[in-house]
Amino acid sequence: MPEVVVTATGYPEEVSKIAGTVQVINQDRIAHSNAKSVTELLAENSVGFMSQWTAGQTSINIRGGATEGQGRDFKSEVLILINSHRAGTANISKLSIADVERVEIVRGPASVVYGSQNMGGVINIILKTGRTAEPGTFIEGAGGSWNYLEGKLQNAGNTGTYDWYAGGNGARQDNYQVGGGQVELNTAWNRYGGTGAFGWQIDPNNRIDVTARSDGVYGTGFRGSSANIFANDNRYNDSIDFTWHGKTPSDRAHFMFQGYYVYDVDDLSNPSPLSNLNALASRTTIDENRRQLNIAGFRMQPRFNVIPSNELLVGIDWEQTYLSSTRFRAGGTAVTQLSPQDNNELDSFWGFYAEDTQQLFDDRVTVRGGVRQTFGRQGLLATPNAPTLVPGNLNYQATTYSAGATYQATDWLNMRFGASSGFRAPTATELGANFTVTPIGTTIFGNSSLQPETSQQLEVGSTFTWGAGRLDLALFQNVIHNRIQTVTLSSVGGVVVQQNQNSQGDLWMQGLEFQAEADVIRTLKLNAAPSWQWTVFGNGYYNFTMTDFGAAAQGFNTSQAIRVNQYGTNIGTRFGQLADVRMPWNVQLTGILRGPMWYNTEEALSPVYFPGQVRNVTVYQKSAFWVWNMRSEIEVYRGIKLFGMVNNILDVNQSPIFIALDQNPCGANLAAQNGSCGNSMPGRELVIGFQARF
Repeated sequence: MPEVVVTATGYPEEVSKIAGTVQVINQDRIAHSNAKSVTELLAENSVGFMSQWTAGQTSINIRGGATEGQGRDFKSEVLILINSHRAGTANISKLSIADVERVEIVRGPASVVYGSQNMGGVINIILKTGRTAEPGTFIEGAGGSWNYLEGKLQNAGNTGTYDWYAGGNGARQDNYQVGGGQVELNTAWNRYGGTGAFGWQIDPNNRIDVTARSDGVYGTGFRGSSANIFANDNRYNDSIDFTWHGKTPSDRAHFMFQGYYVYDVDDLSNPSPLSNLNALASRTTIDENRRQLNIAGFRMQPRFNVIPSNELLVGIDWEQTYLSSTRFRAGGTAVTQLSPQDNNELDSFWGFYAEDTQQLFDDRVTVRGGVRQTFGRQGLLATPNAPTLVPGNLNYQATTYSAGATYQATDWLNMRFGASSGFRAPTATELGANFTVTPIGTTIFGNSSLQPETSQQLEVGSTFTWGAGRLDLALFQNVIHNRIQTVTLSSVGGVVVQQNQNSQGDLWMQGLEFQAEADVIRTLKLNAAPSWQWTVFGNGYYNFTMTDFGAAAQGFNTSQAIRVNQYGTNIGTRFGQLADVRMPWNVQLTGILRGPMWYNTEEALSPVYFPGQVRNVTVYQKSAFWVWNMRSEIEVYRGIKLFGMVNNILDVNQSPIFIALDQNPCGANLAAQNGSCGNSMPGRELVIGFQARF
């Protein structure tokens, strides 16, 4: 197998030299994927727990660190990057895979080059450029179940010292059917976006890259935990980045500078015209909440080969974030204007870091260690319809580290050990010595004494490699400390305060992960013509400890960590004739196993089937289930392919997260719903299409 080179640690590096676990979803896997978004791509590859609420909203959990349910980047414990800079959203459902070259996942807080949110892992989405995309023009069109339509147009090339990439994509789908055939109302969506990249190789030692992009989902039905058929969202993310890579002629020093700007919007419509959870006069026909995030920042990372076997990386990051929100409500006579779901903020930070890497014993041993110091300032700003909010600024700081070593024991065995830490900075609202008032009258006080949430990880791993395959195993422990929780101080008036939990509130995750791929014909030395190819692949994890020591303080009826699968895996095989034949073809079959999950659901469940439920407190367990997908391709003429896909072959009626499925009998309390029953993922789906490259 060829050596894999990744940029997960901040610069190109052989994955065998990295002391942590890096999972790479390469272009071959993406090109043969059934996914329509980054969410579905990561779910196909068992990156972690995926709570796919809708086609427009997802949260993810990796090694106990979770993104916030509404995709708020600043509250996430998993950091999402685009071209190695902050994406500005933790909601990967708004991101298409159309222009993605590869995805690198750092499992756990394994690098010092990233700041806040690097607690459970880092997902780095790397886009196509004129150097990485296949030259020429590419066209794709497809259609399928529930009036699904999709199209892509891409062009890449180079001339002299310049190269370029341009891509545009769009897709739509009507309300889907759940397993068994029932229509799931308000699940339609539209998606479109585009990417333009320009590269200039100034000379052999200097290169400039500029990438501008827009991506999003629009008119996306959001049923949510109350199966609300009236909710509808627009969520999109735009960015532009400028990157300069340079080196000295002697190759002893390398330089990287990146500047970037991100514009992220969540425009949410969530009225409740039918729910009996609200009195008739308090029900809303309009409840529009718009959240806008503007980010500007830069990174500088020079690297120096102090001696031939040593490399020193130093870095400086700066970033400023402006969050602004508006809200408008209308409906019954008792409906009033309320403050947005998020307070306005102006936040900034400086990060300073260094990491040293030393090669020993003829480069068979790599030892590394690094430290990062982050200084942040969180500013709370005046917010519409929040007259009691007191604006102000508070500072925080955090120190994180990473250390480890790799050892190439034999030609086929590589071993590694790593220890690292990460943090999430408290938000201005969590810090602010003032309060906001939620729609039900609860008073939430900030706490100026809050410290950042932190995670501490230990990991050991081994990679077994043979000529036609690779197996990677990792054993890890990730402990999340100082979690920021809301704690009720008084039941009179609902007074709630933000505070750090002590060690008795830690979250412990211990588990085993694997990654595998192999060429079956070469591995088993089968007597087959060179045109035949047969590969198998898989990824997975098993969390044998997932204990939340703070569960009792929150009223949970279990100490199991919630909203994370105990285990999960994907397995797949691809078989076909891919060379030296008139019409190359292949068939791929993949299975995705989502293991048991514990969930303190926000759904109002049926008192008949779930007696005694306390919403947001009572924890239920969802059982494991499999989903099987298939994809086949045939190249009918040089550069012209036809393909077909079947998703959810067995037509199962399930959901990655929800308890009450859309089925009969209904497990939800219909009096609390907004026009429907429960929530289910799509049932059996058929898609056919073509690809042309010239």
